Amino acid sequence: MRLLDKQLRSLRIVPVVSLPSVSAGVKLAEILVRCHLPVAEITFRTEAACSGIAEMKNQFPELLLLAGTVLTSKQAKLAQSAGAEGLVSPGFDSDLVAYCYDNNMPIYPGVATASEVMAAIRSGLTTLKFFPAELNGGMNMVRSLLSVFRNISLMPTGGITPGNVLSYLSHERVICCGGTWLAPESMMEDNKWETIESRIQDALKLLNEK
Repeated sequence: MRLLDKQLRSLRIVPVVSLPSVSAGVKLAEILVRCHLPVAEITFRTEAACSGIAEMKNQFPELLLLAGTVLTSKQAKLAQSAGAEGLVSPGFDSDLVAYCYDNNMPIYPGVATASEVMAAIRSGLTTLKFFPAELNGGMNMVRSLLSVFRNISLMPTGGITPGNVLSYLSHERVICCGGTWLAPESMMEDNKWETIESRIQDALKLLNEK
């Protein structure tokens, strides 16, 4: 298992975040570090993504940052230059995976079917994003895929909530779950930082109960 996979497995929950601004990213980074959940997937869905990753990493170098919703090799290059330590894509694209291999950049492409898993395996990948998790059968589909493909691990994302996250994490080959409920873009825009911090703390309490 590569180092990044081990780090994600130890953290268990990864906040999936769309930054409204760079300053919001810095504030979130401060909270994540203070709460001892030093990880985030910053999605390339907003203009602040790339600069946000760079500034968050600059001010909090201990933070483990993934770039999410990466669709092209151009975005992959920007994310890597900004300081992202891994990439997450909503689907499997062989050209994007090849670019990441050529540039020593870990990538977790999204899969939802057995055929997509097989394509990813042919490209040499063993840790994949299961997305969108709940819409594609949830934990039942996770069990089905992992029973057939014995050498892969999954990172379920999409529809993960405090009510179902422990069910996903109960499988030994689910290394972590991505959660959008922890720091929604609208909450950051409204400066509801206390609520965000409370959600992060509650998530960590859930993990301690596991």
